Amino acid sequence: MELENEGKSLHTKVKEEILRLIKEKKFKPNTLLPTEAEFCKKFGVSRTTIRTALQQLSMEGYIYREQGRGTFVSDSKVKQTLSMTEVKFSEQLMSQGKKPLIKVLSLQVVPADEFQADQFQLKEGDPINKLERIRYADEEPLQYEIAYLPWYKTPGLNKEECQKSLYQLLEAQFGLKIKKTVEQLELFLADDEIADKLSIPVNTPCFSMESYAYLEDETPIEYSKAVFRGDRANFVIERNY
Repeated sequence: MELENEGKSLHTKVKEEILRLIKEKKFKPNTLLPTEAEFCKKFGVSRTTIRTALQQLSMEGYIYREQGRGTFVSDSKVKQTLSMTEVKFSEQLMSQGKKPLIKVLSLQVVPADEFQADQFQLKEGDPINKLERIRYADEEPLQYEIAYLPWYKTPGLNKEECQKSLYQLLEAQFGLKIKKTVEQLELFLADDEIADKLSIPVNTPCFSMESYAYLEDETPIEYSKAVFRGDRANFVIERNY
């Protein structure tokens, strides 16, 4: 197979071609990929070029290697919609044939620091709820998050119900309806804590998302920081004009 010359490095062209075959299901999830030697023959490039392309695909979560068995295509990434949507986390995963699960690691009342006090229009040291959760897809950790909510608005937050939709719980338990969220997404390399929480190696590429949630009267009600596994998460943004 002859690769088109688009001014890109050879390993980038090879990587893009393999990725295209994966996305078109020519290489199906959890099936064995051709060997490096077979790829060399297919693309007419060196083993070093093939190895570099495969290493990048592995880091990005599209393939995985098993010692003594070879290189396999990873399961499809979990797609999550960032656009305005009524479809919740669990429903999005179930629509992709995956089993959703949310585990609450801890729920405690802590004193607000300077940032949190400013965010929620409180005094430093005022009580706020701190909620730690991990979201799973097919029993594999996908996302770790910490959420903060002002205690005076959410006293006695139901820990067990936090294993479901937090926003639905806020409306059901306290009559607090979220009007909008503002989110900031950036790249993040997993540190020791995140690597342990998500069962990934340190320095694995991840997505970090900060979210600010507001009620109908523009009162801030939640600040959260979530870290998504870069090898398992895929984001969809839809804009209407």
